Amino acid sequence: MESLPKEQTLTLRNKHIGIVQKLWFKENPLKIVRAKGQYMYDERGAKYLDCINNVCHVGHSHPEVAKAGADQMFVLNTNSRFLHDNLVMYADKLTKTLPEKLSVVFMVNSGSEANDLALRLARKYTGNKDVVCLNHAYHGHLTELIDISPYKHNKPGMEGKKEWVHVVEPPDMYRGTHCNAQNPGEMFASEIKKAIDDAHTKDRKICAFISESLQSCGGQLIYPPNYLKSSYKYAREAGALCIADEVQVGFGRCGTEWWAFQHQDVIPDIVTMGKPMGNGHPVAAVITTEEIAAKFSEGGHEYFNTYGGNPVSCAIAMKVLDVIEKEKMRENAVQVGDFLITELKTMMNRYHLIGDVRGRGLFIGIEIVRNRSTKEPATGEAAYLVTSMREKMVLISTEGPYGNILKFKPPMCFSMDDARFLVEKLALCLKELEVLRVNTTNYEATMGNLVKPGHCLPYHGLTGAVSNMELMDFPDVSGGSSNGADVRQKRKRRSPNHSDEGFDEEIKKQKIKVVVDEAEEDGAGVD
Repeated sequence: MESLPKEQTLTLRNKHIGIVQKLWFKENPLKIVRAKGQYMYDERGAKYLDCINNVCHVGHSHPEVAKAGADQMFVLNTNSRFLHDNLVMYADKLTKTLPEKLSVVFMVNSGSEANDLALRLARKYTGNKDVVCLNHAYHGHLTELIDISPYKHNKPGMEGKKEWVHVVEPPDMYRGTHCNAQNPGEMFASEIKKAIDDAHTKDRKICAFISESLQSCGGQLIYPPNYLKSSYKYAREAGALCIADEVQVGFGRCGTEWWAFQHQDVIPDIVTMGKPMGNGHPVAAVITTEEIAAKFSEGGHEYFNTYGGNPVSCAIAMKVLDVIEKEKMRENAVQVGDFLITELKTMMNRYHLIGDVRGRGLFIGIEIVRNRSTKEPATGEAAYLVTSMREKMVLISTEGPYGNILKFKPPMCFSMDDARFLVEKLALCLKELEVLRVNTTNYEATMGNLVKPGHCLPYHGLTGAVSNMELMDFPDVSGGSSNGADVRQKRKRRSPNHSDEGFDEEIKKQKIKVVVDEAEEDGAGVD
């Protein structure tokens, strides 16, 4: 299925595609030529387990979804100014998954378009401009969405926070200011009240509080009970609307409910959705109340979106909903997600690098740290794990403000066998890192060089430990550690081809290709 050799594809990309459009694994990018279910295949036919693709929600190349789009494309594709059954039937089916008051649908093409329209609705309804958002949030790539996305506007070269944007601390139950409070949900929500009160002292008025229903780019955060309920209360008391961004967490990803906000027992004023809605086809939506929609139309205002709600997009989106129900994907998210979270938490007893495991359904984060007491982010180690997992045919990625959180948002067809394979390979990669930790004199510098500042994805190829080296029998991380003599003794067991000085230098330059003994259940070796 490859039309061009990989080298030629890369050459043409470098020539014609803007440099800001980054590749994963910059020094050795993957060329993916096909995918099926939860697996992706490169130009050589190598098969990778996809743990990060939350766009192809019901699985890559799902035959029923592909057929629905193709069949409709052979018949008609036009805009929504003509009557067509697909649009109204889909709107009816979609709104039945939501609280009754959320009954009016605007069809668009992407999550960014959806959030942009949500801001317009809120401003029209309230007459105000300002927005309260969470730190590290990401809501899209359009100009004003960058403004309410600290994940983007705080990066080097960006303009930073605008005066009309009010950023509050997210409810991070691992690192947050109030994570140990008696009622952390209320305490984190009180930050929103403080931000609103501060805005009012400056004669600024809030149109909306917007948040992902679970924060994704900010670190796979699972909110404490009552966080959104209290946050919505404070926002509404200030005359603001509450926008739930479900672009990355909706359509049953969290398991028992269709929408992540339902786990917080709230009803937003506006809900936005995108990515998984068309299983890779560009379709998205904004859902709101009749009252808010009616206000938007005042003064003869008309909203038209050329491709939004076209028959092909609606046919595809309808089939995605059908497949989620038919194949019981929400139930699968609960079963597989619970298993993964349990297994990963068990791994914390063995591997000191795992500081926290959190998740709901197939939305899971693993926080990688150097020290559990200080919670020092292990950004380099996380990047190492991403690269090493790739070599073991598993695709994962990192997220969070420090780039130290492994994120898992796989297609919803991810199976128990896939979960076991993932856990097995992650354990091997963590063992490799333990070997590096005790056998590299400049370990921290090595890990620090694995990523470039401001980026969360790996840019270097150091993967593995030292040739023919035994893995130490590391103690349980709850207490004790190997003494210096043991560490030095283990260093002497490395391959005779490497002196201490030469090995350290090669590690610094990141030119080493590591081969290690196959791992055994008792931890006598690593893979």
